[in-house]
Amino acid sequence: MNTKKIYAFALNPWVVIGSLAAGVAFGVIQPGSAAKLDLVGDVYIDLLKMITLPFMVSAVIFSLQRLLREGGTGKLLGQVALVFLTFSVFVALVGAALLIIMRPGENLSTTTMQTFGKMVGNDLNASDTIMNLVGIDDTKKSVGFAEIVMSLVPTNIFSALANGETLKALVFALLFGLAVGHVPWRIADGLTQALETIYQACQKLMYWLSFPLPLVLFCMSAAQLGETGIEPLKAMTQFVLAFFVVSILLLSLAAIVIWKRSNSSPGQTLDALRGPFALALATRNSAICMPVMIESLADRLGFARSRVELLVPLTISLLRIGPVVYYVCATLFIAQLYGRSLSLIELGVVLSASVLAGFASAGMTGLVTVSLIGMTCNYIGLPFEAAFILFLAVDPICDMLRTLILVIGNTAAVAVICPRPLKI
Repeated sequence: MNTKKIYAFALNPWVVIGSLAAGVAFGVIQPGSAAKLDLVGDVYIDLLKMITLPFMVSAVIFSLQRLLREGGTGKLLGQVALVFLTFSVFVALVGAALLIIMRPGENLSTTTMQTFGKMVGNDLNASDTIMNLVGIDDTKKSVGFAEIVMSLVPTNIFSALANGETLKALVFALLFGLAVGHVPWRIADGLTQALETIYQACQKLMYWLSFPLPLVLFCMSAAQLGETGIEPLKAMTQFVLAFFVVSILLLSLAAIVIWKRSNSSPGQTLDALRGPFALALATRNSAICMPVMIESLADRLGFARSRVELLVPLTISLLRIGPVVYYVCATLFIAQLYGRSLSLIELGVVLSASVLAGFASAGMTGLVTVSLIGMTCNYIGLPFEAAFILFLAVDPICDMLRTLILVIGNTAAVAVICPRPLKI
């Protein structure tokens, strides 16, 4: 009973937000001491990453095998494709609409432009700041279809697992699961039991690692503020605020979808989402959130476990709605920053390129994820390299929001694909 209370306390949204706020305050007041706390966050993230790939591979193979024996695979794949397309286009349109309405990149103050100049070119002069921001940068090579296809195929599954290449591991798990599903049950039974043991053990480890979450959140937020300071956040306040508004709207819509699909009360739905919300906010890693997403959907909301265990890894790896909406918002912000008005055709190109870049971001984090903004900018001739450091400076905050959208939004996608649970 005490363990359950501690677990509920650690994942309480107010405890999560309070831990983050306390860490931010400590990072501002004692930046030198706060920067030394990054070791706690690094160790915690590594422990979670240690669990992620074994959990995903075992869950996908085990669930796909069971699904093939039950039937209905073709219909399920059709639903998955339709939901993936609908969700990707919808979040891109919402992000574009709000950025066009709020226009965070226009009418910036002289002080803000000077801060941009310091961040971009270590330059204190406003005139040089303008030159840096409107200069023509080298064209960044975009990620093509061939490169995306090649990134899906694991030439060596052991190398992919060792390097943490989630998307390649997922492709292997899907193909292997399809094959195992056609092997006679009496032969595959031993593997099935082994996979279920790995799956249950990973879930138990994730449960144990949830207990120190408030302390880890404090250390991670304090270390981040201690290293970067508050100035980058001040300079990019309007963009961060606009992306925050977009995120809150999408998270609210996702929660409503889950509530309507689950046949649960609003309170039960929000209570079930506490785990995914807290872990996404703490780790900024959607793959790490897979076990708690499955627990929320299957155990707390009553969706069919066999479907949930297959769809959660699939959506996390391929339905990249968090990066998609981020790329739309970032590209439109850069266009506004440079005073570029986009036509309807160019806006459509931005939306399409953002969906493609979101798919290409599978398995990427941090700097690499941010760099794909250049892919969407290149399609409409916008320079990105000069503005890259601006987004990198506030990426810890944006990364939290991206991960939240991805985790809660994909939870909603799984709820839409799965049959409705019986109302209790």
